[in-house]
Amino acid sequence: MQQLSHYIDGEYIDGTSGRFADVFNPATGELQLKVQLATRDEVDAAVARAAEAQKTWAKVNSQRRARVFMKFGQLINDNMDRLAESISREHGKTLPDARGDIQRGLEVVEVCMGAPSLLKGEYTDNAGPDIDIYAMRQPLGVVAGITPFNFPAMIPLWKMAPAIVAGNAMVLKPSERTPTCAFLLAELLYEAGLPKGVLQVINGDKDAVDALLDNDTIQAVGFVGSTPIAQYIYGRAATNGKRAQCFGGAKNHMVIMPDADLDKAADALVGSSFGAAGERCMAISVAVPVGQETADRLVEKLTPKIEALKVGPYTAGDDVDYGPVITAAAKDRIEGLINSGVEQGATLVTDGRGLNLQGYEDGFYVGPTLFDNVTPDMDIYQQEIFGPVLSQVRTDTYEDALNLVMENDYGNGTAIFTADGDTARDYASRVNVGMVGVNFPIPVPLSYYSFGGWKKSAFGDLNQYGPDAFKFYTKTKTVTSRWFSGIKDGHELNFKAMD
Repeated sequence: MQQLSHYIDGEYIDGTSGRFADVFNPATGELQLKVQLATRDEVDAAVARAAEAQKTWAKVNSQRRARVFMKFGQLINDNMDRLAESISREHGKTLPDARGDIQRGLEVVEVCMGAPSLLKGEYTDNAGPDIDIYAMRQPLGVVAGITPFNFPAMIPLWKMAPAIVAGNAMVLKPSERTPTCAFLLAELLYEAGLPKGVLQVINGDKDAVDALLDNDTIQAVGFVGSTPIAQYIYGRAATNGKRAQCFGGAKNHMVIMPDADLDKAADALVGSSFGAAGERCMAISVAVPVGQETADRLVEKLTPKIEALKVGPYTAGDDVDYGPVITAAAKDRIEGLINSGVEQGATLVTDGRGLNLQGYEDGFYVGPTLFDNVTPDMDIYQQEIFGPVLSQVRTDTYEDALNLVMENDYGNGTAIFTADGDTARDYASRVNVGMVGVNFPIPVPLSYYSFGGWKKSAFGDLNQYGPDAFKFYTKTKTVTSRWFSGIKDGHELNFKAMD
């Protein structure tokens, strides 16, 4: 059985804890990798090595740091198939979906190639008599990234690329359920020219997370995962004087107005609800049609599309729509919530329980499930299911639909489908959700904007990637200066090569 421990100073090393996490192939249920979990001493040692490397890395010209990421981006493209295979094997995503996972991370790397312009400071001459004031952005030092199982490439890249190009060193702890892709990315970043020690990758569980949160050298923590853990990490990091950027769960709604193109709305719902087996924090899990006629027509259009979805392993061909969920425990939880929806009175339109694929009987598969007549007091509405389950909550008016979304505890993403510009504009302006789509089901901003939810979907005041990332991973120093000496002698006629 293959084992994976840690990637320290650009080399694989064996851990010493003797504690392991099992990585299963979710398509077959087979154990495929054992991950050795880090001890607190190993975490502290990785942080110390990163701190030493960061001193030199921070002095490197920002343009040279950006060149490392230019090469890194090319290497990611060159190794796309290898990276995608590692994601599909451990997560269960289809290969096209795995490539999309990598691509959305790569786009952040591409923005980081322009880091010199994002790291520029400000300058005011003659702010007072012969006094100049300027502000400069400087790296924090060593930062930590703690990333989830559902995007093994995208989220690590969202964390490591802005942090490192800004002059920090990073200790990355990927999910112990899907670790391999993060290690492969680290290999490529070192191949691109990253100096030894600037990125350290460790495997670990809560003990490793707590070690990072309690380590005085770590200056900031970026996290993506469930809301309870996001809140825990945010609180412990803040108590220890660290910056924290913690993104949690979601319950994303799509409002469908009577004037919407229902064919397009239904296609959007199917893609956003069931892609990646619903294991996306931006998945639409609640459809909110306005008016009974709209709801009836929407169910009629959704049902055959959902029933036609093909579920299977990523190796079964390009026509597979989505694969298994991550673990047997996740499957049991999802099917338990479907049971509760039936027991609490929702109408089960399509039933994904008990899906059994020939040759893959031990895989963690859940079929596409559609509920109608869901009410806000039901468990399937209140909990983030994180599986291939779509709930329809009927409303009578636009204001009812808007209020339903606004009263929900989560505020990650939302969408509205309508042909009316005034309605769309009003919705985008009033809804208390961080990312809004208009006739667009998964409103993840492009990489030169920033990603972030509201309410219990996010803890911290700055978003991921884009301009906010460079604010988060740097601190501002302001200098007020006055000079009494004259012009220095000497001249230089030639361009000086950049050191």
